[in-house]
Amino acid sequence: MSDLVRYEPAGEVTTVTLDSPASRNALSSALLTQLREALADALGDPGCRVVVLTGADPAFCSGADLKESRTSPAAAPELFPQILQLIWDSHKPVVCRVNGSARAGGIGLVAACDIAVASQSATFGFSEVRIGATPAIIAVPCLRRMEPRAAAEYFLTGETFDAQRATEIGLLTGAVPKIQLDEEIARYTDLLLRGAPGALAATKRVLREAGALPVATGLARMAELSAARFASEECRHGMAAFAEKRAPDWAVPH
Repeated sequence: MSDLVRYEPAGEVTTVTLDSPASRNALSSALLTQLREALADALGDPGCRVVVLTGADPAFCSGADLKESRTSPAAAPELFPQILQLIWDSHKPVVCRVNGSARAGGIGLVAACDIAVASQSATFGFSEVRIGATPAIIAVPCLRRMEPRAAAEYFLTGETFDAQRATEIGLLTGAVPKIQLDEEIARYTDLLLRGAPGALAATKRVLREAGALPVATGLARMAELSAARFASEECRHGMAAFAEKRAPDWAVPH
């Protein structure tokens, strides 16, 4: 796709790779522009059902491109929030393959994804305060994943932490040895492909909305959504396949 982001469709799974290893995949305005384009292409591709976001070794993402930020502080002020929103609101599941260290904005990408699995050797750190900045934008997805006390600890101190700790505090789904990372990502993508596309999109909506609504409002809205799904052609097909002990169309290899 470009010189800074790789776009690799493989069947119903598309992998988007931050591919600027010399800068540890820093979020320059050029990389962000290409990343937004790649994600939009994957999410708009009817043949793609799951997106995997990863980085070119040795790092996942070092955060903002500080060299660019020193010379052009407002080079791309709107791009990063747009990308986080695109991932968060995606109707398709987005799986983060955390191949190496993540810092600052890189952790925001991890938090925005639906599922995030890291190499056990990966490390994490909110380094913003140590350079006089603040983890403001990434706080939006991160505070929806992390335990509040842990967020305060790591936002304020800038201390690095390992993948096991990142899993304990809710930032990661899990961590495995680097040699097993691809196998674990494939396990999750295979599981996601068993779900109906419309049902996965609706379930992402449930995850975004249900916990934030007042109880009475939430129950009413979720009852409407549940009824709409049960009445959908997709669900009728899935229930018929279950009754007939066969795989539904979306779960059959294409």
